[in-house]
Amino acid sequence: MSRMIGTVSRGVRAPIIRNGDNIVDIVTESVLEASKDAGFSLQDRDVVAMTEAIVARAQGNYATVEDIATDIKAKFGGETVGVIFPILSRNRFAICLRGIAKGVKKVVLMLSYPSDEVGNHLISIDALDEKGVNPYSDVLDLKKYRELFGYEKHTFTGVDYVEYYETLVRECGAECEIVFANNPKAILNYTKNVLCCDIHTRARTKRILKAAGADIVLGLDEILNAPVNGSGYNEQYGLLGSNKATEDQIKLFPRECQPVVDAIQKKLFDATGKTVEVMVYGDGAFKDPVGKIWELADPVVAPAYTKGLEGTPNELKLKYLADNDFAALSGDALKAAIKEKIQEKDDNLFGKMASEGTTPRRLTDLIGSLCDLTSGSGDKGTPIVLIQGYFDNYTTE
Repeated sequence: MSRMIGTVSRGVRAPIIRNGDNIVDIVTESVLEASKDAGFSLQDRDVVAMTEAIVARAQGNYATVEDIATDIKAKFGGETVGVIFPILSRNRFAICLRGIAKGVKKVVLMLSYPSDEVGNHLISIDALDEKGVNPYSDVLDLKKYRELFGYEKHTFTGVDYVEYYETLVRECGAECEIVFANNPKAILNYTKNVLCCDIHTRARTKRILKAAGADIVLGLDEILNAPVNGSGYNEQYGLLGSNKATEDQIKLFPRECQPVVDAIQKKLFDATGKTVEVMVYGDGAFKDPVGKIWELADPVVAPAYTKGLEGTPNELKLKYLADNDFAALSGDALKAAIKEKIQEKDDNLFGKMASEGTTPRRLTDLIGSLCDLTSGSGDKGTPIVLIQGYFDNYTTE
């Protein structure tokens, strides 16, 4: 009888990771111990993934609010800075904003509306329609925003982020002016020095501002992209992907992850004789249908992965085959015909109708999303995920 189980995703428990721990050994030993404990064996093309957080923790990739302030002051001169398009997050951005505010005299905070880049809403689209506001062209000051929309609170957190961010900036000793706009050039009416805090649209935002005559244009990826007074850093992403660690410290996105995944793959091969794919993952890339939040606040889902995870799925749509190519068949005949079709499929189904409806996304984004949902973000204690059978298909025995 054919094997009845397809893809299995397991959260693997691990010790609490500290600065200086050998992450390669810990991940390898945790997976091998889990396989003994649960009675399964590793197979070729299994996937072992670990959260970016434990890699960064092992690296000691931390920085303080004062480190951020020092870098901001050095790069912007310590006067007025436009801080545009930040996400609305106590964990992701608030502590960065504290560092920014401590490094300048005034923050002009320009928030996108009705939502931030990853879908956290300040107000609803329906509210815009009701008030006759055009988010593509209208620039609102704080007084006008309050007159139109009042004091809206986030659906899930219960926080009025406008008030929260304003209070935070002022508590750090800087003046604060808040503007609501979606055109980057709107900030140039207030200051020519701009810190672009968007994540996935940052290159476009920088390009527009530079072309419009801004003096200094930097992104969060250019803050703490080198050590400050011995701090952690990330040369590629800077503050992007950082999280609050303590009230005065952030954990940065991990750096130099490729040697980590390659070393784990080798150690697992040496121990089992199986070629297991390995990746580091951060946020998954999916959208909450109720809160409208697009989860991906990290700059990428997977900062590093072994070469077997390159590319996109190359799959046939079984429903399409059953309803079209083999509509006259049923039972064992249908099963045999579909298996034969899968075995004969092209190495590249790009543009073929038989692949219509399969998920057209990169493997690392799909698998990273599965890992993020498996490990969770709270107290599960499973920062390592083992996925088996992901590359199986209907023909796998």
